[in-house]
Parts: sequence; C-alpha cells; structure tokens
Amino acid sequence: MPATTLTNAPEPSRTEPAVIRNFCIIAHIDHGKSTLADRMLQLTEVVDKRQMREQYLDRMDIERERGITIKSQAVRMPWEVEGTPYILNMIDTPGHVDFTYEVSRSLAACEGCILLVDAAQGIEAQTLANLYLAMENDLVIVPVLNKIDLPAAQPEKFAAELAHLIGCEPEDVLRVSAKTGEGVPELLDHVVRQVPPPVGDAAGPARAMIFDSVYDAYRGVVTYVKVVDGRLGRRERIQMMSTGATHELLEIGTNAPEMTAADGLAVGEVGYLITGVKDVRQSRVGDTVTTLHRGAAEALGGYKDPKPMVFSGLYPLDGSEYPDLREALDKLQLNDAALVYEPETSAALGFGFRVGFLGLLHLEVIRERLEREFGLSLIATAPNVVYRVIMEDGTEHVVTNPSEFPAGKIAEVYEPVVRATLIAPSEYVGAIMELCQSRRGTMRGMDYLSEERVELRYTLPLAEIVFDFFDALKSKTRGYASLDYEPTGEQTADLVKVDILLHGDKVDAFSAIVHKDKAYAYGVRMAGRLRELIPRQQFEVPIQAAIGARVIARETVRALRKDVLSKCYGGDISRKRKLLERQKEGKKRMKMVGRVEVPQEAFIAALSSDSGGAGEGGKGKK
Repeated sequence: MPATTLTNAPEPSRTEPAVIRNFCIIAHIDHGKSTLADRMLQLTEVVDKRQMREQYLDRMDIERERGITIKSQAVRMPWEVEGTPYILNMIDTPGHVDFTYEVSRSLAACEGCILLVDAAQGIEAQTLANLYLAMENDLVIVPVLNKIDLPAAQPEKFAAELAHLIGCEPEDVLRVSAKTGEGVPELLDHVVRQVPPPVGDAAGPARAMIFDSVYDAYRGVVTYVKVVDGRLGRRERIQMMSTGATHELLEIGTNAPEMTAADGLAVGEVGYLITGVKDVRQSRVGDTVTTLHRGAAEALGGYKDPKPMVFSGLYPLDGSEYPDLREALDKLQLNDAALVYEPETSAALGFGFRVGFLGLLHLEVIRERLEREFGLSLIATAPNVVYRVIMEDGTEHVVTNPSEFPAGKIAEVYEPVVRATLIAPSEYVGAIMELCQSRRGTMRGMDYLSEERVELRYTLPLAEIVFDFFDALKSKTRGYASLDYEPTGEQTADLVKVDILLHGDKVDAFSAIVHKDKAYAYGVRMAGRLRELIPRQQFEVPIQAAIGARVIARETVRALRKDVLSKCYGGDISRKRKLLERQKEGKKRMKMVGRVEVPQEAFIAALSSDSGGAGEGGKGKK
C-alpha cells in the first residue's frame, strides 16, 4: 500500500459525513495504544512539536505514573488520501478490565476500531474481551500488530493467531511500530478505506449522544457528544431528553486535541458542548441532547448501566471533611459514570460513603484521585461484594456491608459469581487449575489457541478474586498469565459472618463475610494483626474472633504493669503481698469501666485494602 504524503488539510466549513471516520483503539493493557495515538497526533500535526510529550492524551498524573490509560480521550485529526481531505475522530481507550465500561461507551461513538496486539506477547484475555465488545457493536475491525521493531517480536506467528480469531487472512493484519512510526501512515490510509462514514439524517431534528463528560472548575460541566442526526449550533437552546433540563449552548467545538470552538456540529461529528451549568447531575452519560425547538421525539439507545462488583467504605480521617467528600464524589461521578455511592455510618469510623467500584484497580484509582485532586485524607475499608441473604421466614436482605448481615436463622446465602477467562503458556495449566480449585472455581472449558498458549474458562465466586487472586495468578505463572472476567449471576454458598470483639464489644469495621472453610484462618489472621496494632492498656484486652456466639480465635494484649514494689527494700513479705493485692483490685475495677481505645492508625493498617494484598495496577497487569 503506497504511503500518503501528508498535507495538514484545511477542514471544510460544513463537514460532510462522507469525509468523517470515527474509530477507536482497543487493546490489552501495555500493548501500545497511547504510543500509537502519539504517532498519529505527530503525523497529522495537530500537536505543536514543542508541546508534544509521551502519552499525550493521558492527562492525569496517575495515568502517567502508572503507565495506564484510565479515561478515554477523543481527538480530531485531518488526513488526506489521494487528494481528498478527511477528518479522523480517534478515541484512545483504557485496556484494564476495570475500565471496560469506558471502552464500551467509546465503541458506541465509533463505526470502526483498531484492534492492537503486541507482536511480542500476542493475544491476551482483555484483547478477546474488547474484540467481543466491538463485534457486539457491529464495528469494522482493523487488526494491527504493534512493536514489530522488538527483537522478541513474532509477527508471523501472532498474525496467524489474530487472523484465525477475526476470520481474515494473516496478510490482512497490518504491522506497525508505534515507537518508531513505521507503518502508521499506511494504517491511517487503511482506516479511511475500511471504516465506513457515519450515517444519520442531516435534515431531521438534532440528536446527539453524550458519551462522556468532565467537570471544569471555571467553565462548569463539559459534555462530550457524537451527533447522530441533524445539527447543533452555537447559542441554540438545547434539551437533555432524560431530565428535561434546558440550557443555552455557550460554546460548541471539537477536540484537536485541545478544545477548539466551532459554529456547530453536524451528522457524525464528535465534539464538546459547554452550557455553563455547574450542577453535575444535569449531564448524564448515555443521555440524548436535542434542540428545544423542533426537537427530536425519541431518544437514542443510551448505554447499559454498569453494575458495581466491589464495595468499599470511604471515610474521611477528619469528620469535618464529610461535606467535601460528598462534593468530590459528585464531581468524580460526572467524570466516571461507573461510580456509585450512598452515605453510611460506622460506630468506629463515623460518617462516610459506601462506594461501588468495577474492580480493585478502579477502587485504588478513585481513592488516589480523591486524595490528590481534592486534598482529602481517607480510610478505605476492606473491599467486599454484594450478598443476598434469605431467612427461614422468607424475608430477603441485600448485604453490601458485613455489619448489615442479619442475625437469626438463615435459609440460604447467595454470592455473586463471575465467568473468568485466563490465557497463559500451556506449561502453567496445572498451576492455574490448582489455584482456581483452591478458590472454589468450577472449570467450564479449555482451548488451545496455539501449541504454546491455552485459554481456560472458569466460574469463580467474585469474593475469591477481589483480594489477591490476580497477584497469586501472576506469581504462579511468572507473570505470563492474563485474566478477564464478567459477572454471570449468583450461586448459593456456605457463608458466615466473622465478628471481631475487643474486650467483649463487637467492632463493626473489622467484621467480614467469609466462606465457612476459611472463617478460622480469617479470625486467626485478624486477631494476630490487631494484637500487634492495639497499644497496651492498663488492663488486659482480649481480642476474639467469633461466628455468632462461638469464639473461633483469641489473642490477648497484655496489660501495662506499674512496678508497685519499687519502694520496698527488703522488709516483710506481707507488705509486698498487700501492695500487689491492692494493684490487682484496681486492675479489676478498671477492667469493668475501661474502654479499649483503638488508635486511628490501627484502623487504617487493619482495614486498608493494601494489607489484604489488594493492590492491582501498574503496567502489564490483567
């Protein structure tokens, strides 16, 4: 395919849908999406050379530090093929399983996608998941092998794997190096030829789909849309179809990649709207924007609401920061539509929020963003999932927090389960099977993608994988295995609530819902950890782990003792005995009235998700 000589083409004043190409880049984490986006920005010259930096579209510090994409970013680029100027709207998407919802929304705004695979690593679990998402959306898939400049690259082998998966010929798989730029001009030409232009009714009432929105402290809510029908113009009055809210369009434009104002957006164009609204609830992702006069009667399809998989309590260290935490979560929810939360209180930690996340990396990122962007100091309780408890009298309880677990006679407890897909070299099959069986997994099938690589499919309880499953998988397979999972319903399980008692009092923050077989291990571990963390008191403090009224583990924090005999130099033994008896009486009295003070540091250390081995982020994971 001949390379195209680039001219930074001037855009027509009113863009015709025929010259627009909307596409996104999807791949597993660390396969080079952001680097490929960088080369495209350089080739199309939309970013000044002096301003260009690596991972240009990764705007957050966390993204740049961890080397992962968290937020999808849309950018408009000019490109000329055989003398015809085209407009490419490209969206760079995240690759981690926790941010699949970002990817699904990006796919809905496109007609085609570049499926990027590392030529040294091959197809991974998240590659398959993203490919199936693209197929569900009926997108044109452009298969591309990246990193062909690496010494370890095996383009022929992985091109055959990719071709077998998509149903094309190995020679149809494009080969590029996002680092050096080799093959990228040909890839852009291929996108223009293969990806169809957007289709819509240019003369009909305006309808635009909101696929993302962010909060700007100075300009209010910035809403990102794809226009499906009609045209939206500046200074028009618009209406949000789900809420009925009306606003005046103060500014409308495109991202190239910085915000560039325009007169309007027509069919197929992707851009942003600013109405000056500060209320973050008035711009919902998936809503349809139309004009107030002669507006559309029927809204667009919208998106499936994401279901939170993991719940954790977020509490401010300083109780006076509670209103700030509420405001921060409001603003983050606009930026991250998958975030759900509700207020809750804890006897130990005070006022806070029960927050639902799509996974542990999502939890880590949200917590870090709250602390960095809003200056909050937070305690996050150990992550747990949602259970459904049926009592013997037929009543049903939904439990998102161990403290909500009902007392009394329980008939059945249902826990969420996921369908997990694991891809690894075939030599590690035994180790993976052993790990999955130890986590109560049920095997659903196994396929060899090639002689060396195998795909295993398991049904696993979500509670078993939200802690350290991924870390254990990586260590057992020397880092070669990849994991992807999706919710698949629920199953009955023999689950119990383990309470932690300090000096006979239950501490709700330390309670956990675990499988009966693992309750003893949890009780022993938690009691041992608290014995190290709780400072010694004037009296002995028993730490007990109990299931109902039955104690399953115990540790003791020994009492501090004052040396009351220090003033006795010899003399009668009865005097010493009398002093010791008096001390004993005092201790007894103190024990009756004393309350165990648990320092904040002990709560943080015992409850923090880090101590449970939950850390899951950074490059090359999942």
